[in-house]
Amino acid sequence: MKARLPEGYGKGSGGVNSMIRQAQKMQEDMKELQDNLNAREYTETAGGGLIELVMTGEKELKSVKLNPDVVDKDNIEDLEDVIVAGVNAIISKIEKEHTDAMEQLTGGLNIPGLM
Repeated sequence: MKARLPEGYGKGSGGVNSMIRQAQKMQEDMKELQDNLNAREYTETAGGGLIELVMTGEKELKSVKLNPDVVDKDNIEDLEDVIVAGVNAIISKIEKEHTDAMEQLTGGLNIPGLM
């Protein structure tokens, strides 16, 4: 018994070769998109504007600006909580943007190991 390939595979319009070229193109596009996303800087505020964080798309923290009102030597815990909340918020923001951009590029195709 001979196995049958779906129509268009290996004949006429390039079939498998065309699919390989498309996959390679998508891989190149994904690499370019990832590089662009990683090069971006993201800004997030926390604690109602008490702190401002700047982080790269590679999740490297570039700066933290503190509003003097958040600095109270008798209440360090509040400052620590605001910093943790801000870092978590900016990381979530970066991850969501990266995921959304990749989904847009791949048309929602789930590619294991992509992110």
